[in-house]
Amino acid sequence: MLRYFIEVAYKGTHYSGFQTQQNAETIQSVLELALQKVYKSQFQLTCSSRTDAGVHALQNFFHVDTESELNLKQVYNVNAVLPRDIIVKNIRPVAPDWHARFSATHREYKYYITRNRNPFLTETAWFYPYDLNVETLQQAAEILLTYADFTSFSKRNTQVKTFICNIITSKWVQEEGCLVYNVKANRFLRGMVRGLVGTMLQVGRGLITLDDFKKIIEAKDCTKANFTTPSTGLFLVEVIYPDSKE
Repeated sequence: MLRYFIEVAYKGTHYSGFQTQQNAETIQSVLELALQKVYKSQFQLTCSSRTDAGVHALQNFFHVDTESELNLKQVYNVNAVLPRDIIVKNIRPVAPDWHARFSATHREYKYYITRNRNPFLTETAWFYPYDLNVETLQQAAEILLTYADFTSFSKRNTQVKTFICNIITSKWVQEEGCLVYNVKANRFLRGMVRGLVGTMLQVGRGLITLDDFKKIIEAKDCTKANFTTPSTGLFLVEVIYPDSKE
């Protein structure tokens, strides 16, 4: 039995998230079916992280234990049976103790906002036509680097033991005609990026002050944050592993 890492990218618009769910089509369920068709055997994938319905990924990972020999030559065959909005980028053997989720050290997300209607961005960026103070947005993003407890930005009904996250990158940038929030951390809570973006946008619009933003963080109360941000503009950009696991 060998363990493999499978690297994928996908447009999540038409899927109910990354991880398998009952009575719903997800990235995992579609890939498992494609692998079954190519290799004529069952596959049970383990995912690196969950992403909500509609969220996209430039890079995400599964690991799988199998007696079948998986290699790069067969990537073409797997992609041939996958829908066009999911692609396998790489398949590689790894040590048996490598874990797609628990071996990762950091993850990086970007959230794309378009200020103008654009038919080519309707499924990959949030149309947000309001006036924004980008300087204030940047100050809010920098404030997040000074905190570790993000209870206020975790949706309810989550089964985590701690709300402590180490954010190492938090900034707003202009990219491809969009205003983009870029965040990297050792871990993320359920709904965290969307909660951060939604609440910071209130700061940028002048609906709340930077001091109000700090109070929301310190309240450790998810009812204070704004989670109305849609999944449309959210991308998992990279899952980072130690050099020894690359």
